[in-house]
Amino acid sequence: MFPWAQIDTVLLDMDGTLLDLHFDNHFWLTLVPETLSRLRNISTSAAMNMVRDAYEQVEGTLNWYCLDYWAQELQLDIMGMHRSISDKIKLRDDTIPFLDALAEQGKKRILLTNAHPLGLALKLEHTPLASHLDAILSSHQLGVPKESAHFWEQVFELYQLQPQHCLFVDDNEHILQAAKQAGVGYLLGVNNPDSQRPHKQFEQFAATADYLTLLPELTSSKADAGR
Repeated sequence: MFPWAQIDTVLLDMDGTLLDLHFDNHFWLTLVPETLSRLRNISTSAAMNMVRDAYEQVEGTLNWYCLDYWAQELQLDIMGMHRSISDKIKLRDDTIPFLDALAEQGKKRILLTNAHPLGLALKLEHTPLASHLDAILSSHQLGVPKESAHFWEQVFELYQLQPQHCLFVDDNEHILQAAKQAGVGYLLGVNNPDSQRPHKQFEQFAATADYLTLLPELTSSKADAGR
């Protein structure tokens, strides 16, 4: 699928890409409206409509990903609610084998997430993800989300990357498009981000449901490059 010998750095999204998106979908689409319904004595459907309207107003901006913003906007203990379902934080089954294979082939592995630093810390606390990565960056540290061209400019400078030699993996097609426009050479979608939902379709990018299918070409790339 990719000319691995030409790729020196793999940039990776977290939620839905390395972690099962079920945690986040359950939190934002089930737990939040159910909690609002109970606390405000409104129907679950009314609460769902309310949060969907609130989400749509800031979608694609840093606030959409900001736990502090949602704690204020919804008047909820967002971090406490996160901790209450932390047992749902799960790695994809293919994540660690993929990350380890990348390391064995000399590829740098950088996590690029829009997740808020507090949410990121919770997920790193409940998974061994950090020990299988070379660097971790939340877009909140840069002040702009991955949807922004300025995010990518800062990332390339911060890590001294040549974007044409990078592969970026994400389950969001809009963010993949932003990376492409920023000059990232290779892009890959994830069409099964939530293990409990149907696969999604990508219109403009190659996509995978199992990183293990990439390993044969990946692991043979170093041998091919040395010939």
